Amino acid sequence: MNREAAVRAADVMLRANGVRDVMLRMFAPATAGSQAEELGLVTPEFQDLPLGAVAMRKAGSETELVVSGMIVEAIVGTLQFMSAKLLFLGAVGVVIDGAVYAVKNCVAMRADDAVYAYRVVLTPPQV
Repeated sequence: MNREAAVRAADVMLRANGVRDVMLRMFAPATAGSQAEELGLVTPEFQDLPLGAVAMRKAGSETELVVSGMIVEAIVGTLQFMSAKLLFLGAVGVVIDGAVYAVKNCVAMRADDAVYAYRVVLTPPQV
């Protein structure tokens, strides 16, 4: 199986069998030239980016997601991050059913040296 086929197959399987649609919550870009923002007088704004359908499972006190590599790479390129790991670790969290889970770790899943998905380990929101 070639690299592109592995990536596409994983994407199709996640879309077909994905349990939930989740969002990646990021800080919104800063407004250039805003003195109030430069002084920290503005409430931070967020943007929620769709990660699409994901496979999700509970592992003890943690939650694990398997996210399509195609979707993650598109977000990495759009937001101009150096890697998916930096994207996930720099995020505010992952929104699942209205709750924001903190990202603990992100690991690339590979086949034939191509990233077909990412396993993202989350910690539940603190109540």
